[in-house]
Amino acid sequence: MKNIKEHIKSGNFKPFYLLYGSEDYLKKLYRDKLKTAILGNSDDMNYSYFEGKSIDQNQLAEMAQTLPFFHDRRLILIEDSGLFKTQSELAGRLAGMPESTIIVFVEAEVDKRNKLYKLVKDKGSISEMNGLDEKNLKLFILSLLNQEGKKITPATLSYLLERTGADMVNIRNEAEKLLSYTMDREVITVEDIDAVVTVQITGKIFQMIDAIGSKLPDKALTLYYDLLALREKPLSILFLITRHFNILLQVKDLVSLGYHSSTISEKVKIPPFAAGKYISQTKNFTKKRLLEALEACTDIEEQIKTGRITEKIGLELLIVTFSKKG
Repeated sequence: MKNIKEHIKSGNFKPFYLLYGSEDYLKKLYRDKLKTAILGNSDDMNYSYFEGKSIDQNQLAEMAQTLPFFHDRRLILIEDSGLFKTQSELAGRLAGMPESTIIVFVEAEVDKRNKLYKLVKDKGSISEMNGLDEKNLKLFILSLLNQEGKKITPATLSYLLERTGADMVNIRNEAEKLLSYTMDREVITVEDIDAVVTVQITGKIFQMIDAIGSKLPDKALTLYYDLLALREKPLSILFLITRHFNILLQVKDLVSLGYHSSTISEKVKIPPFAAGKYISQTKNFTKKRLLEALEACTDIEEQIKTGRITEKIGLELLIVTFSKKG
């Protein structure tokens, strides 16, 4: 991202840009910044857009060879193409395009062995855009609130982040709801957050597992009933609980090997913000207990699917079993 900012500031652009990763907000932000800096706000004549896995590569290669009309540059934007996950001859065809052409790729995943990836790495700029850590997510929220003259205490800010989760698009949407709700009031409170911010499903799962690990069956069951009230199906909740315990097991193993949160985030493929929360939560469980929990999840799923127990009761049994004391 630093390179992109420098290129935009100087006006000196690379022929290729690859923005990839899990954070859609950042990819969209820098995609739009590049488009505006390269072409300005209204130059459709020298702009081409391709999307999806069925892109006509011949058409794309021909467009890349086309000189711009009454402009210094031609911009081609390509999104969600999957071109960095499959091998093709496109890299060779793009290698000789004119200096006036700039191509921006926006992808979720890439294979670094891919020929096109190697071309972009050699001649262009690559930016991996995954979730921010807790510190930078809080700075992001503060920047949204400060623009409207709003204030929030550190404790309330942490509470807000717990409810929104780490997705920046969701954070922005929930911040806009808060700004509209508080109107002329300067300070945002916990009560404001409770009134308008939608709790993410993953947040409630975190809270439920916390309650289970802290041996609070009543709280764990209340959170389970909250999820049901949000029209989450019991089997979907079971899937999320199973996934959560599986991540905790992986995180616990990596912590025991001395890995730091940033490396754990990368290896387990969880947002940097969430890594610290998972690490903290592993302290509530022994490795043996996590393995038992995963086995129990599998057993409950089998009982539900064979009709030996109802979905709702099966999940209640699982929650009570692992949150009871002793």
